[in-house]
Amino acid sequence: MRKQSIRMAAAAGAVLSASLITMNQALAADPWSFSANIGAVSNYIWRGVTQTGDQAAVQGGIDVNHESGFYAGTWISNIDWDEGSSQEVTGIVPVDPDTGLPMTDENGNYIVQGSTSGSDSSSPNYELDLYTGFGGNITDDLSWDINTIYYAYPDGRDSNFWEVGGSGTFKWFTLGLAYTIAGDNDGGPFDDGDWYFFGGAEFDLPYDFGFSVRGGYYDFRHDEEPVEYIAADGSLYTKNQSWDYWNWGASITREAGNFGTFSLNYDQNDGESDLGYNNDPKFWVGWNKEF
Repeated sequence: MRKQSIRMAAAAGAVLSASLITMNQALAADPWSFSANIGAVSNYIWRGVTQTGDQAAVQGGIDVNHESGFYAGTWISNIDWDEGSSQEVTGIVPVDPDTGLPMTDENGNYIVQGSTSGSDSSSPNYELDLYTGFGGNITDDLSWDINTIYYAYPDGRDSNFWEVGGSGTFKWFTLGLAYTIAGDNDGGPFDDGDWYFFGGAEFDLPYDFGFSVRGGYYDFRHDEEPVEYIAADGSLYTKNQSWDYWNWGASITREAGNFGTFSLNYDQNDGESDLGYNNDPKFWVGWNKEF
């Protein structure tokens, strides 16, 4: 999973109090400006991967900007990395010689010789991002941006990570990259040394419609994960699977004045399903309003 210039696949938003609205009006002539947004999506997709188990999310953030090009802000969303998942066996389930059925414990769970994946009590329920950056225009058609963002998961474990990145935009086209400089997931993805390369294009259409396309590639430093399989002869063997993946998507948006912006979106990735990636096409709708 972020502001559209930083987190291309997410629809962001925030709740703004009446006091902040008053402050924003009072500081209209000031070099500093404040904004906020609130939004909702039917599926929170970040870099081609669902963060809510294909469920809905409510999201929001507050931003401060300076006329020099400096900006900073925070953003929050509910997440659920386990929603809709079930326990998957990646080891051997012994067969009861008397019944010929897979062996289970007293609670009906498979007895696994190997490993399983599924619900984890340490999985976080919300994401809190803190970011800052600096950007500007070189010409009317060419602009640039550099930023850093910290992805925090306060009620989770070993999930936080920190990125630096940058992008350039020429007319309708944007190219950029993000680099993970630190993370809590030692020896795994989102630890350190990961690269994410992305690009996209946005076009204005008649009647306040817009169309955009996006794509990216995640190159993880800790690239491979051993996955156990059962061969046809019943023997157990291990194969290394790559965490790296491509993602792509498109959006149609519609400005609705004081009612905000509505979007119809498509996203997909080609990650290894054995590592938990769901690479089915995702279609989702979103709404956000900026104050």
